[in-house]
Amino acid sequence: MLVYWFIPILIVLVFIAIAGSSLYFYHIAVARSDKSFLSRNPDLEIDPGGDQGNASESPFAANEAWWNRQVFADWSIRSDEGFTLRAYYLTADRPTNKTAILAHGYSGQANQMASLVEVYQQSLGYNVLIPDARGHGRSDGTYIGFGWPERKDYVKWIDEVIRRTGDETQIVLHGVSMGAATVMMASGERLPSNVKAVVEDCGYTSVKDQLAYQLNRMYRMPAFPMIPATSLLTKLRAGYSFQEASALAQVKKSNIPTLFIHGDADTFVPTRMVHELYASSPADKKLFVVHGAGHGLARFNDPAAYDREVAQFIGHYVK
Repeated sequence: MLVYWFIPILIVLVFIAIAGSSLYFYHIAVARSDKSFLSRNPDLEIDPGGDQGNASESPFAANEAWWNRQVFADWSIRSDEGFTLRAYYLTADRPTNKTAILAHGYSGQANQMASLVEVYQQSLGYNVLIPDARGHGRSDGTYIGFGWPERKDYVKWIDEVIRRTGDETQIVLHGVSMGAATVMMASGERLPSNVKAVVEDCGYTSVKDQLAYQLNRMYRMPAFPMIPATSLLTKLRAGYSFQEASALAQVKKSNIPTLFIHGDADTFVPTRMVHELYASSPADKKLFVVHGAGHGLARFNDPAAYDREVAQFIGHYVK
């Protein structure tokens, strides 16, 4: 008799434990919430290469100072779900039909792309659009899509650039980390011919792969049952599942020339992912792996080589 009651009680307790854990994981990873847990992740440790006690000596502070001196136009669009999404737009010093649309990373915001904005606007002579992703910065949204719903937002941003700047505009998409996944996912959609090239820097193959990797690395937990359970909850609350959110599948459908960039010391998004992404792409492509660079630090480690690779690659397709 005890065994008869024990098994269903055990099943209920396991179900409650999984449900509670998936709610917790959804809150910290998917919901728009404080992401301070990332500060404890050793895979995201950075060293600016100088006196970290003096912020004025940091190149990140210099980029922020440059950003604060610029005069941006405020742009906005509405997502399919009704979120108001906002972006900064900076015109080139000279009139041009070239525009770069940048995509920041997880828990970031537009102004953290200042170094790339400066490269495109100052060195390459592009207009630059820098959106805050849904659930980030000044944009609306109660959840983070890891690039999947954001890909549709970027299709709208592309259309908005063409609407405002003209049919002859030439567009480059450039994203870092989650932003890289976003532009890769967008590249698999039916995009206008105005989009000439994509630059992805340290993006992941899929949301499922990345979250499973981090779940094991941060919590020493297997993917099952937490990833499927949280994916189901995400589908119910945010309208997408981890399984469908695949940059790899989208890259396989894309014919847009793509530059794949990654650091060979990246342990947050493992470097093996860029090789899988690169191999899967049927488009014109190039792989640039930066020696010694951790996650998101490829340009920081070797800015001259990074800028040269980007300029040369997109220069083949943007005239």
